[in-house]
Amino acid sequence: MASDGKGAKGSNRLAAVALDEGSIGRGNPDQEHERAIAIFDILEENHFAIPGKEGPYALTLGLVENKLSFAIATPEGEPVITHLLSLTPFRRVIRDYEMICESYYNAIRTASPTQIEAIDMGRRGLHNEASETLKQRLDGKVDLDHDTARRLFTLIFALHWKG
Repeated sequence: MASDGKGAKGSNRLAAVALDEGSIGRGNPDQEHERAIAIFDILEENHFAIPGKEGPYALTLGLVENKLSFAIATPEGEPVITHLLSLTPFRRVIRDYEMICESYYNAIRTASPTQIEAIDMGRRGLHNEASETLKQRLDGKVDLDHDTARRLFTLIFALHWKG
């Protein structure tokens, strides 16, 4: 159930998410798979609202001059607003998240359940930190709940993930 109180088909939601292939490009098959899963998870349940603008919305993520572009439109393609976010506040957490995910995947093969759980707790903590940074960077521009911010960060990370 979406958190806008109107069910999965309410107006405060993303109805479509796409990647601007012109600025982001295609990834390898593993990257494309991770991106598709992230988009599916976002669309499955989200809360996304533009103050003063009625949704639902279609979001296209892209890169413009080393900034993350949130091009928001109606589901029919009518532009609503575009926000550009500097990637600088995300660079450290993306790098750290990539390292801890690599540690996690390596640990699954050889580590004890306690060690795996400890690494996973660290991974979740970084994921939460990144989603809070995203919410702060979009504050006053886009209203997101915590879970939607987490799912969007997963997609942003999948854009950088080397596979």
